[in-house]
Amino acid sequence: MAPPPMLDLFAGELRRLRTAAGLSQEALAEKINFSPSLVAAVEQCRRPPRREFTQKCDEVLSSAGLLLRIRDAIVRESVVPWFREWAAIEREARALRSFQPLVLPGLFQTQDYAYALCATGSPLPAEEVDQIVAGRMARQEVLTRTPPPLLVAVVDYTVLERPIGGPQTMREQLHRLIELGERPNIHIHVVPKAVGGYTGLSGPFVLASPFEGNDVAYLDNQIKGTVVDLAAEVRILNEAWEAVRAEALPKRQTLSMISEAANQWT
Repeated sequence: MAPPPMLDLFAGELRRLRTAAGLSQEALAEKINFSPSLVAAVEQCRRPPRREFTQKCDEVLSSAGLLLRIRDAIVRESVVPWFREWAAIEREARALRSFQPLVLPGLFQTQDYAYALCATGSPLPAEEVDQIVAGRMARQEVLTRTPPPLLVAVVDYTVLERPIGGPQTMREQLHRLIELGERPNIHIHVVPKAVGGYTGLSGPFVLASPFEGNDVAYLDNQIKGTVVDLAAEVRILNEAWEAVRAEALPKRQTLSMISEAANQWT
């Protein structure tokens, strides 16, 4: 199946620039300090280019920012129109608080987990699923910006047990979750099984605190997501967040639980 047009353009331009510079994939990989397998995967449209990868390629290949401009177009195309407002809010937030009762937050998902989640039972063609996943991976760059946001996430314990993509995908995903949870600006908490029913089971939501101004929220559903900025509604979600957070385990206990869950996926 043909890759998304802009991703195909990026791959073709990277290959053209690399060849013009007289570099093999291995030689380019060495100069940009990435693996040859990643260079090959990007040129074959099997992996979307990350920002750091693209910036280094532009620098080494003296392409005057061409690859970065194409990549920015890829990101714009990969984010569905109704999500773009929230993506911009998320990108500029000082702090994010996320609750997910069913799956991991998009900012934490590995590529395989995200693909399995988007592709399973989806009526979308494979190329559109690829674009959605590419956009989700691009959004994760907010985690490494300077300064990074404070990110507090609460998930229900069932998220650790639901077999999205199979055992290997789950094992890699949970190891990724542990790595993220060790970062000083990221706090992950699990609501344990013993809690039973609690406020958050009504549905997922995210709260964003900007550097200036009031909190904004995001609600997701089966059709599309909604940005919530009315003060009264945001206040209700802040109260729901406090109730959910109160039921969750502390950070260290959570990371221990995630580690145990990862060992079960064999």
